Amino acid sequence: MGDGERVKVSVITVCMNAEATIARTLESILKQTYKGPLEYIIKDGGSKDATLEVARSFEGRFYERGIDYRIVSSPDKGIYDAMNQGIDISSGELIGILNADDIYESVCIERVVERYDETGFDLCYGDLRMILPSGNTFIKKARLRKYTTSRDWNHPTQFVKKEIYDRFRYRCLNISDDMDLFFAVKKSGAKIEVINEVLADFTMGGVSTKIPIREVPERIGRRYEVYRHNGYSRGYIFECVAFELIKYLGARFG
Repeated sequence: MGDGERVKVSVITVCMNAEATIARTLESILKQTYKGPLEYIIKDGGSKDATLEVARSFEGRFYERGIDYRIVSSPDKGIYDAMNQGIDISSGELIGILNADDIYESVCIERVVERYDETGFDLCYGDLRMILPSGNTFIKKARLRKYTTSRDWNHPTQFVKKEIYDRFRYRCLNISDDMDLFFAVKKSGAKIEVINEVLADFTMGGVSTKIPIREVPERIGRRYEVYRHNGYSRGYIFECVAFELIKYLGARFG
């Protein structure tokens, strides 16, 4: 980039039948304080409700804000395949992925770019506000420690350099694909930064948190497979059991 040029950032929202929630997600992009080049991609999997109509109703507002706004509706093989498709067509140097029922804090992208300008990170993430089904909230703090765990990592706040995504993609195996990619990038020795400020709000009760008790053992197994695939010890089974039980209880009684 030349002097004075800002980093181009792409944000991808994948969605399927999200008419009830996607408007607040779109509003959070419009409220970003970042003044540099911004691309926002809606990757729809073929919604049967009014998701696309809602998304198209925002086109004029994104144009007025100077945001490159793209809506793509095409078949995919699930949420992570849709993310990969969105990454394929994105043009930003940094890429964030925002679910269709979550929001970015207004300073999110600005804070991320500030840290990128300072450090040139490959991947970063920050604190996340968790919204429980009851309406109660708590902050999930971001940390980076030598011991590898997803407990301190928050995918909705994650931004990744496009060139890193050119090397690592979501494997499209199961709901833990986001954790798998994070572990693979971390294990590669990539430069990872943590921003200890709330960057996004995550609504529990979505695809990753609606957990029938009968599915908990399977989820533990999938999480354990991610650790083993990335070269971590069998002892991580205890981490996986604890994490999934806490997540189940939080979603059920939060």
